[in-house]
Amino acid sequence: MGTKGLLVRLEVKAGYDDARGEDVLRSALAMDRAEAATTAWFAISVRRSEYGIFDVFPDDVSREAHLAGPVTQALLDAGGSVFAGAPLIQELEVLADKLPATSSGEPVTKALLLTFTAKAGHESQVAQFLCDAQALVEHESKTVAWFAIRLDDSHFGIFDVFPHDGGRFAHLTGHVPRERAKHSLSLLGSVPDIGMLDVLDAKWADQSAGAR
Repeated sequence: MGTKGLLVRLEVKAGYDDARGEDVLRSALAMDRAEAATTAWFAISVRRSEYGIFDVFPDDVSREAHLAGPVTQALLDAGGSVFAGAPLIQELEVLADKLPATSSGEPVTKALLLTFTAKAGHESQVAQFLCDAQALVEHESKTVAWFAIRLDDSHFGIFDVFPHDGGRFAHLTGHVPRERAKHSLSLLGSVPDIGMLDVLDAKWADQSAGAR
């Protein structure tokens, strides 16, 4: 599906209504629907006043075209009026993914962003562990979309989305976390940081899945 990605973070200005930030993100998604090369796009709420975007692309060319396109420009323009500054944009590599072929009809509303550091010298084993985890999440019906990511040489993560809290809880108590716990002492150099996120809107593979 996708081999390249972006993780974008935005913070609404102090004293501004958070709804204005959400409106900007939903407007950005409306523009993004015209970008056929954007494999998947998720607008997320991290915490009060803090928002983000996670999106994936088939290659570097598609990602660079997106970064130079109207969606990124709209976020930059909003930086002076709605957001506290320019968006923080982090490029990443997608190691493995799960995406439905079509929209399930059930909107996604919840997400997880898990990040961690590989133990020095074990980066390739961590990458392989994440790739192998893809087979496990294929059997999780309520894990609608799942991405194993590499943020840089030693930092890795998982981003996944669910229709509701029940689906997220089922994943957190499922096979992938149990396997990760088994290998945590030998492979991980840090305790995973887990972000419990809300999904504001989403699209994937020419199908839309509005969260609300």
